[in-house]
Amino acid sequence: MNIAIILIIFLVGAIVTFLSGNRLASKVALIFSIAAAVFSVALLIQFTNGGELSYSVEWMKNPNINFSLQADGLGLTMILLTAFLLPVIIMTGVSFPGKKEKSFYSLVLLVAFAVSGAFLSSNALIYYVFWELSLIPIYFIIIYWGNGDAEKRRKATMTFFLYTFFGSLFMLAAFIYLYYKVGSFDISALYNAELTPKEQIWIFLAFFLAFAIKVPVFPFHTWQANVYQKAPLIGTMLLAGLMSKMGLYSIMRWQLPITPYASHELRLIVLILCITGVIYGSLIALKQDNLKRFFAYASLSHVGFIAAGIYSLTYDGMQGAIALMIAHAFVVVGLFFSSDVIYRRWQTPYISQMGGIKNNARYFGLCFFIILLAGISVPLSYNFIGEFAIMFGLYQLSIWYVVAIGTSMFLGAFMMLRMYQYVMLGENKTNKAFADLSKNECLIFVLLIIIILYFGIYPKPIVETVGNSIKEILFYINR
Repeated sequence: MNIAIILIIFLVGAIVTFLSGNRLASKVALIFSIAAAVFSVALLIQFTNGGELSYSVEWMKNPNINFSLQADGLGLTMILLTAFLLPVIIMTGVSFPGKKEKSFYSLVLLVAFAVSGAFLSSNALIYYVFWELSLIPIYFIIIYWGNGDAEKRRKATMTFFLYTFFGSLFMLAAFIYLYYKVGSFDISALYNAELTPKEQIWIFLAFFLAFAIKVPVFPFHTWQANVYQKAPLIGTMLLAGLMSKMGLYSIMRWQLPITPYASHELRLIVLILCITGVIYGSLIALKQDNLKRFFAYASLSHVGFIAAGIYSLTYDGMQGAIALMIAHAFVVVGLFFSSDVIYRRWQTPYISQMGGIKNNARYFGLCFFIILLAGISVPLSYNFIGEFAIMFGLYQLSIWYVVAIGTSMFLGAFMMLRMYQYVMLGENKTNKAFADLSKNECLIFVLLIIIILYFGIYPKPIVETVGNSIKEILFYINR
């Protein structure tokens, strides 16, 4: 089975969605996203049966560049995440018609196309093309369909675009240097590049700047809260649920195996930045009155936790990081969707103006609470599996890493439960009725909760799928 078909589905879907007209655009986009999910399951079956998932065709002769795609267990897991999360994201907007829907939903599918290409690329230049391509559709999604004052929205979006593009240029420079060093952009050649310690340090830093901005890792997060707040709901979900995972995945796929010496040498500094971001995100979230900004800083804390697991350079830390990447994607979509449910009914984003919602909307109150509990990693949620494994991986380095990041878990639980009390309990400060969940909204929450709980109870399928990939990455890191 040709693995490139997944990209064709997203690309053709974007074109057909645009041509279908505004009235049908969301439905057509949803159909193509479901088709991608079905195909990704077929790829999983082929992979499980020992089939190879790769595709390669010559693109340029000089320099020698092949359009190469390949999926091991890690890459396939990220494709499955994209394919299953995208229909849920699209469903959040299906019931709410907006302006120029055909353009909007075609851009959403283009984001999925670019992100999937980055997950599958086994050629550094092709990977870079998909990495940069993902910026274009999300830029227009925020600019034309974002929230708030148009001028402030343009300023926030331009800052995000230039900031990300600037960091990516350093990654491109590193890839070009590696090409002249080994004569190939192929990932296997780059993994075996003979680099001096000094060369590895500079390449590691170039990669780190690009990936730390995209994730984001403290202190490269300054664009995040404004952009998450200004973006439309689906745009925020794409950024937090999928595009941040592209940066985290890239650390494991490209940065660490290519620069093993630098990875070990700079591990302490990077872990300090990651854990600082976890604590910082929780503390700043406590001061937020805007619910969407609150979730943006909570997300910053969670992705810092994931990055710490990856940079621990341990099997358990990486295994936990992958689990938390997946869990965070579904939880953060649920949290931002919850904020949108409230905003659509009360037209206010401010926590201080909310209260008493649970008294009028018990189903929403229950769903929101379950998502929130997953967000603070209670047992039986997939988040708990991920955070436990990361802490176990960090413990293998030092107990003090566990103490520091454990403090952040306490802060995270405190801030989330405190927010829930203000928003859902107490008195209704608006004196307006709050309608409970519609059937479509209820379905979205049920899908998210099923996935979070299923893998929280039975994580074995993902553990087995990514296990060999992690071992291969660690082989190159420790060689």
